[in-house]
Amino acid sequence: MNWTYVLDDAALMEGQMTAVYPLGVNVVLARVSGVIYAISGKCVHMACPLFTGKLESYTITCPCHDWQFDIRTGKFLDASELLLKIYPTQSETGKIFVNLNDLV
Repeated sequence: MNWTYVLDDAALMEGQMTAVYPLGVNVVLARVSGVIYAISGKCVHMACPLFTGKLESYTITCPCHDWQFDIRTGKFLDASELLLKIYPTQSETGKIFVNLNDLV
């Protein structure tokens, strides 16, 4: 697997999200219940930037049209056949890494 450094672990607080751009790919990182999730940073509807949306528990809400996605699966809550790409993450030695394996 190809792991790409994206952020220092201490920079992502519990219940928060942030945008990162590993290898130019728009990704949103979120930390919920101590677990770090990485999901596509663009809504599938009109490519609105999800990092400007709202995170509540495991749900991210798009700021443009209130579409909601589960950050664990990428699934749109109203139609599970629509989904965002999710990426594996790992935290090691105080750094967060994202795997973009199928993009590299």
